Amino acid sequence: MKVLVVGGGGREHALCWKIARSKRVKQVLCAPGNAGTAQVARNVNVAADDIDGLVALAQKENVGLVVVGPEDPLVLGLADRLRELKIPVFGPGAKGAQMEASKVFSKDLMERHRIPTAASRTFDRSGQAKGYLESCTVWPQVIKAEGLAAGKGVYICHDLEEARQAVDAIMEEKRHGDSGERILVEEFLEGEEASVFALIDGRTILILESVQDHKQVGEGDTGPNTGGMGVVSPLRTLSTRLHRQIEQRVLIPTVHAMRQEGIDYHGVLFVGLMMTEGGPRVIEYNVRFGDPECQALMRRMKSDIVPILLACAQGELEKADPPQWDARPCVGVVAAAGGYPGSYRKGDAIRGLEGAAAVEGVEVFHAGTKQVGEQIVTNGGRVLCITAVGASLDEARESAYRAYDAIAWEDKFCRRDIGQRRPGGQPSPAEA
Repeated sequence: MKVLVVGGGGREHALCWKIARSKRVKQVLCAPGNAGTAQVARNVNVAADDIDGLVALAQKENVGLVVVGPEDPLVLGLADRLRELKIPVFGPGAKGAQMEASKVFSKDLMERHRIPTAASRTFDRSGQAKGYLESCTVWPQVIKAEGLAAGKGVYICHDLEEARQAVDAIMEEKRHGDSGERILVEEFLEGEEASVFALIDGRTILILESVQDHKQVGEGDTGPNTGGMGVVSPLRTLSTRLHRQIEQRVLIPTVHAMRQEGIDYHGVLFVGLMMTEGGPRVIEYNVRFGDPECQALMRRMKSDIVPILLACAQGELEKADPPQWDARPCVGVVAAAGGYPGSYRKGDAIRGLEGAAAVEGVEVFHAGTKQVGEQIVTNGGRVLCITAVGASLDEARESAYRAYDAIAWEDKFCRRDIGQRRPGGQPSPAEA
């Protein structure tokens, strides 16, 4: 069959790369794709938010499965449109996509159904928010834009002045557009962060392997939040007991909550968690694979992913065989353009991709790239994700950074501490 992957980032390159390996697939289409997806799929120049264009493409090409990568087309109702036409689609409808599109919606759902999360207050006026913050005696406080902000709408504020600046940036300067019409002020949770991915078909839950993203731009988790600067999988600290807690306290109650709220959810639910002393607590929900978490998951999944995605889309996940996983750890390092997550230049020629790909255990996934003539050039803030698997975490790290160093363009940078020990001597989850 033909499979259409919607999106043009590193996550979509990894999905195309994995889906193209399936014996059940004769062709992979990617809309709009990037220079990397063009190596394993046929790119089609239809934007990820062009819902009419994507529906027409799926019909014209008679695709057997649509896999939606980013959140925007889900929020815009792409999955609903495709299901009306009986085209199998991996991704929730617009109602389910509200779990990510509105932090207020998801926070209210968690509170109604007693799913553990951070205490919070919601504000639609900056003056009210600042007045509340002036009364806070415990710091840090976390300030979030309510809507979609490409992973950049969360501010960890250590004092009142930082908090005022964050409120102004979101609500007055409109740094995140309409996503900042409302904000949440949340308590700061102490613990180890983890990303948990579960496939859900409305009834059945299939939990995937554990992953940890590195959100902040600087070493030691410093600086502003980004879409993700690196990834490690699996997390050694997530024991069987903790997995059971996450399933019993978070995932099962979330699925029950969605059913009670009339949400028929078919797709991946990405739960950002903080593993606190009192157990797992939800930071946020996302309704798609994370980026760069997806790249690590696709590298470590040994099974054919297509039957699993199709079963999820068709409500038959209980019939699918659970995936088999490579036991070796995977490290992914994001190569970013200078200035990211702020303003950055595009169009720089990328050199050394062949040398990087030749490093044993390495696969380079493209995110912000495009083909211009014979050259591949930068076309985004996060340009590449260099992934490596190895017999040990150190071996995977060494291979990933060796491949990263083989690649060159002006002003590229990365975090050099992905998978390393944290400040203060605390081991990272993958080391413990």
